[in-house]
Amino acid sequence: MDAHVFDGSAPGATLGPSLRRASHVVFSIAPGADGDPALVHHRADLDAAESLEWLCYYSTVGVYGDFGGNWIDESAPLVPRNERSDRRVQAEQVWRDYAQARGVPLAILRLAGIYGPGRSTFDKLRDGTARRVIKPGQVFNRIHVADIGRVTALAAQARLDGTFNLADDEPAPPQDLVAHAAAMASVEPPPEILFATADMTPMQRSFYADNKRVSNAAIKQALDIELLYPTYREGLAAIYESEKP
Repeated sequence: MDAHVFDGSAPGATLGPSLRRASHVVFSIAPGADGDPALVHHRADLDAAESLEWLCYYSTVGVYGDFGGNWIDESAPLVPRNERSDRRVQAEQVWRDYAQARGVPLAILRLAGIYGPGRSTFDKLRDGTARRVIKPGQVFNRIHVADIGRVTALAAQARLDGTFNLADDEPAPPQDLVAHAAAMASVEPPPEILFATADMTPMQRSFYADNKRVSNAAIKQALDIELLYPTYREGLAAIYESEKP
Protein backbone atom coordinates (compact mmCIF):
# COMPACT_ATOMS: atom_id res chain seq x y z
CA MET A 1 0.00 0.00 0.00
CA ASP A 2 1.33 3.38 -1.07
CA ALA A 3 -0.15 5.82 1.48
CA HIS A 4 -0.28 9.61 1.28
CA VAL A 5 -1.59 12.37 3.52
CA PHE A 6 -4.46 14.50 2.21
CA ASP A 7 -6.38 16.55 4.78
CA GLY A 8 -8.77 18.17 2.31
CA SER A 9 -7.63 21.72 2.95
CA ALA A 10 -4.78 21.73 0.40
CA PRO A 11 -3.41 19.38 -2.26
CA GLY A 12 -1.70 16.30 -0.86
CA ALA A 13 2.01 17.05 -1.14
CA THR A 14 2.87 13.57 -2.48
CA LEU A 15 -0.50 12.43 -3.84
CA GLY A 16 -0.42 13.87 -7.36
CA PRO A 17 1.87 11.32 -9.05
CA SER A 18 -0.16 8.37 -7.75
CA LEU A 19 -3.41 9.88 -9.02
CA ARG A 20 -1.88 10.54 -12.42
CA ARG A 21 -0.89 6.85 -12.65
CA ALA A 22 -4.24 5.54 -11.38
CA SER A 23 -6.60 3.35 -13.38
CA HIS A 24 -9.32 2.92 -10.71
CA VAL A 25 -10.10 5.58 -8.09
CA VAL A 26 -12.52 5.37 -5.16
CA PHE A 27 -13.58 8.56 -3.38
CA SER A 28 -14.85 8.31 0.19
CA ILE A 29 -14.45 11.90 1.44
CA ALA A 30 -17.46 13.81 2.73
CA PRO A 31 -18.04 16.99 0.69
CA GLY A 32 -17.55 20.34 2.38
CA ALA A 33 -19.12 23.72 1.74
CA ASP A 34 -16.80 24.18 -1.26
CA GLY A 35 -17.62 20.78 -2.75
CA ASP A 36 -15.69 17.52 -2.95
CA PRO A 37 -12.13 18.09 -1.68
CA ALA A 38 -10.65 15.65 -4.19
CA LEU A 39 -11.99 17.62 -7.14
CA VAL A 40 -11.27 20.97 -5.51
CA HIS A 41 -7.59 20.17 -4.97
CA HIS A 42 -6.71 17.34 -7.36
CA ARG A 43 -8.84 17.73 -10.48
CA ALA A 44 -5.78 18.50 -12.58
CA ASP A 45 -4.13 15.26 -11.48
CA LEU A 46 -7.25 13.26 -12.38
CA ASP A 47 -7.40 15.06 -15.72
CA ALA A 48 -3.82 13.93 -16.35
CA ALA A 49 -4.53 10.27 -15.48
CA GLU A 50 -4.20 8.82 -18.98
CA SER A 51 -4.88 5.24 -17.81
CA LEU A 52 -8.07 6.10 -15.89
CA GLU A 53 -10.65 3.33 -16.41
CA TRP A 54 -13.16 3.63 -13.57
CA LEU A 55 -14.34 5.92 -10.80
CA CYS A 56 -16.33 5.15 -7.65
CA TYR A 57 -17.97 7.60 -5.28
CA TYR A 58 -19.27 6.62 -1.85
CA SER A 59 -22.46 8.54 -1.16
CA THR A 60 -25.13 7.86 1.46
CA VAL A 61 -28.74 6.64 1.62
CA GLY A 62 -29.33 9.90 3.49
CA VAL A 63 -29.83 11.58 0.11
CA TYR A 64 -33.35 10.12 -0.04
CA GLY A 65 -34.74 11.75 3.09
CA ASP A 66 -37.81 10.35 4.84
CA PHE A 67 -40.29 7.85 3.41
CA GLY A 68 -42.22 6.93 6.53
CA GLY A 69 -40.63 3.48 6.80
CA ASN A 70 -41.63 2.41 3.29
CA TRP A 71 -39.38 0.48 0.91
CA ILE A 72 -37.54 2.54 -1.72
CA ASP A 73 -35.05 1.86 -4.49
CA GLU A 74 -32.78 4.01 -6.65
CA SER A 75 -35.77 5.49 -8.50
CA ALA A 76 -37.00 7.29 -5.36
CA PRO A 77 -36.86 11.10 -5.41
CA LEU A 78 -34.02 12.75 -3.50
CA VAL A 79 -35.36 14.92 -0.68
CA PRO A 80 -32.46 15.28 1.78
CA ARG A 81 -33.46 16.73 5.14
CA ASN A 82 -30.12 18.16 6.31
CA GLU A 83 -27.18 20.06 4.90
CA ARG A 84 -24.73 17.16 4.93
CA SER A 85 -27.05 15.00 2.79
CA ASP A 86 -27.82 17.92 0.50
CA ARG A 87 -24.10 18.29 -0.15
CA ARG A 88 -23.95 14.61 -1.04
CA VAL A 89 -26.64 15.09 -3.70
CA GLN A 90 -24.65 17.93 -5.21
CA ALA A 91 -21.40 15.95 -5.04
CA GLU A 92 -23.00 12.98 -6.81
CA GLN A 93 -23.94 15.18 -9.75
CA VAL A 94 -20.52 16.81 -9.88
CA TRP A 95 -18.91 13.37 -10.14
CA ARG A 96 -21.40 12.30 -12.82
CA ASP A 97 -20.54 15.39 -14.83
CA TYR A 98 -16.83 14.76 -14.40
CA ALA A 99 -17.06 11.08 -15.36
CA GLN A 100 -19.11 11.93 -18.43
CA ALA A 101 -16.61 14.58 -19.47
CA ARG A 102 -13.75 12.09 -19.06
CA GLY A 103 -15.64 9.28 -20.78
CA VAL A 104 -15.11 6.79 -17.94
CA PRO A 105 -17.70 4.73 -16.02
CA LEU A 106 -18.68 5.89 -12.55
CA ALA A 107 -20.28 3.79 -9.82
CA ILE A 108 -22.03 5.79 -7.12
CA LEU A 109 -22.59 3.57 -4.09
CA ARG A 110 -25.10 4.98 -1.63
CA LEU A 111 -24.02 3.43 1.64
CA ALA A 112 -26.20 2.65 4.62
CA GLY A 113 -24.85 2.91 8.18
CA ILE A 114 -21.47 1.16 8.34
CA TYR A 115 -20.61 -1.36 11.03
CA GLY A 116 -17.90 -3.97 11.52
CA PRO A 117 -15.11 -5.03 13.89
CA GLY A 118 -14.19 -2.11 16.10
CA ARG A 119 -17.34 -0.28 15.05
CA SER A 120 -20.31 -2.25 16.29
CA THR A 121 -22.88 -2.55 19.06
CA PHE A 122 -20.42 -4.69 21.03
CA ASP A 123 -18.05 -1.72 21.32
CA LYS A 124 -20.87 0.46 22.64
CA LEU A 125 -21.90 -2.20 25.14
CA ARG A 126 -18.31 -2.41 26.39
CA ASP A 127 -17.80 1.33 26.76
CA GLY A 128 -21.25 1.95 28.24
CA THR A 129 -22.61 4.11 25.41
CA ALA A 130 -25.15 1.62 24.04
CA ARG A 131 -28.74 2.82 24.34
CA ARG A 132 -32.09 1.35 23.42
CA VAL A 133 -33.95 4.37 22.12
CA ILE A 134 -37.53 3.51 21.23
CA LYS A 135 -39.28 5.37 18.43
CA PRO A 136 -42.23 3.27 17.24
CA GLY A 137 -41.92 2.28 13.59
CA GLN A 138 -38.35 3.56 13.24
CA VAL A 139 -35.86 1.43 11.31
CA PHE A 140 -32.29 2.02 10.20
CA ASN A 141 -30.43 0.60 7.24
CA ARG A 142 -26.91 -0.77 7.70
CA ILE A 143 -24.12 -2.54 5.85
CA HIS A 144 -21.13 -4.56 7.05
CA VAL A 145 -17.78 -3.07 6.09
CA ALA A 146 -16.70 -6.37 4.49
CA ASP A 147 -19.64 -6.18 2.09
CA ILE A 148 -18.65 -2.64 1.12
CA GLY A 149 -15.13 -3.82 0.35
CA ARG A 150 -16.28 -6.87 -1.60
CA VAL A 151 -18.88 -4.97 -3.64
CA THR A 152 -16.39 -2.21 -4.43
CA ALA A 153 -13.79 -4.71 -5.63
CA LEU A 154 -16.30 -6.55 -7.81
CA ALA A 155 -17.64 -3.27 -9.18
CA ALA A 156 -14.09 -2.18 -10.02
CA GLN A 157 -13.41 -5.43 -11.87
CA ALA A 158 -16.62 -5.04 -13.86
CA ARG A 159 -16.13 -1.28 -14.31
CA LEU A 160 -19.70 -0.95 -13.12
CA ASP A 161 -21.51 2.22 -14.15
CA GLY A 162 -24.55 3.71 -12.43
CA THR A 163 -26.02 4.56 -9.04
CA PHE A 164 -26.69 1.78 -6.53
CA ASN A 165 -27.83 1.40 -2.93
CA LEU A 166 -25.63 -0.66 -0.63
CA ALA A 167 -27.54 -1.81 2.44
CA ASP A 168 -28.24 -5.24 3.86
CA ASP A 169 -31.44 -7.22 3.37
CA GLU A 170 -33.18 -6.32 6.63
CA PRO A 171 -33.65 -2.75 7.85
CA ALA A 172 -34.30 -3.05 11.57
CA PRO A 173 -35.12 -0.98 14.66
CA PRO A 174 -31.87 0.13 16.33
CA GLN A 175 -32.92 -1.21 19.72
CA ASP A 176 -33.19 -4.73 18.25
CA LEU A 177 -29.46 -4.75 17.50
CA VAL A 178 -28.62 -3.71 21.04
CA ALA A 179 -30.80 -6.41 22.57
CA HIS A 180 -29.43 -9.05 20.19
CA ALA A 181 -25.80 -8.13 20.82
CA ALA A 182 -26.35 -8.04 24.59
CA ALA A 183 -27.87 -11.53 24.49
CA MET A 184 -24.91 -12.83 22.47
CA ALA A 185 -22.45 -11.30 24.92
CA SER A 186 -24.47 -12.52 27.95
CA VAL A 187 -24.80 -9.02 29.38
CA GLU A 188 -27.81 -7.08 30.54
CA PRO A 189 -29.13 -4.76 27.81
CA PRO A 190 -29.46 -1.07 28.68
CA PRO A 191 -32.95 0.09 29.66
CA GLU A 192 -35.39 1.29 27.04
CA ILE A 193 -35.61 5.07 26.57
CA LEU A 194 -38.41 6.83 24.73
CA PHE A 195 -37.17 8.89 21.79
CA ALA A 196 -39.27 11.87 22.89
CA THR A 197 -37.41 12.11 26.20
CA ALA A 198 -33.98 10.83 25.15
CA ASP A 199 -31.00 13.12 25.71
CA MET A 200 -29.45 13.48 22.24
CA THR A 201 -27.25 15.85 20.31
CA PRO A 202 -28.84 17.55 17.29
CA MET A 203 -26.75 15.27 15.06
CA GLN A 204 -27.98 12.11 16.82
CA ARG A 205 -31.59 13.28 16.69
CA SER A 206 -31.31 14.11 12.99
CA PHE A 207 -30.75 10.44 12.12
CA TYR A 208 -34.21 9.62 13.48
CA ALA A 209 -35.82 12.16 11.14
CA ASP A 210 -35.33 9.76 8.20
CA ASN A 211 -37.24 6.48 8.22
CA LYS A 212 -37.07 4.21 5.18
CA ARG A 213 -36.28 0.70 4.04
CA VAL A 214 -33.65 0.79 1.32
CA SER A 215 -33.68 -1.96 -1.31
CA ASN A 216 -30.36 -3.50 -2.37
CA ALA A 217 -31.84 -5.50 -5.26
CA ALA A 218 -30.15 -3.46 -7.99
CA ILE A 219 -26.55 -3.93 -6.84
CA LYS A 220 -27.07 -7.66 -6.19
CA GLN A 221 -28.52 -8.09 -9.67
CA ALA A 222 -25.81 -5.98 -11.32
CA LEU A 223 -23.00 -8.06 -9.79
CA ASP A 224 -24.94 -11.36 -9.53
CA ILE A 225 -24.17 -11.75 -5.83
CA GLU A 226 -25.67 -12.15 -2.39
CA LEU A 227 -24.23 -10.29 0.58
CA LEU A 228 -21.73 -11.87 2.94
CA TYR A 229 -23.80 -10.57 5.87
CA PRO A 230 -27.42 -10.23 4.69
CA THR A 231 -28.70 -9.15 8.11
CA TYR A 232 -27.31 -7.74 11.33
CA ARG A 233 -27.52 -11.21 12.89
CA GLU A 234 -24.88 -12.72 10.60
CA GLY A 235 -22.79 -9.57 10.81
CA LEU A 236 -22.82 -9.43 14.61
CA ALA A 237 -22.11 -13.16 14.85
CA ALA A 238 -18.98 -12.77 12.70
CA ILE A 239 -17.81 -9.80 14.76
CA TYR A 240 -18.41 -11.68 18.00
CA GLU A 241 -16.37 -14.64 16.79
CA SER A 242 -13.54 -12.41 15.59
CA GLU A 243 -13.34 -10.58 18.91
CA LYS A 244 -13.31 -13.63 21.17
CA PRO A 245 -10.17 -13.77 23.38
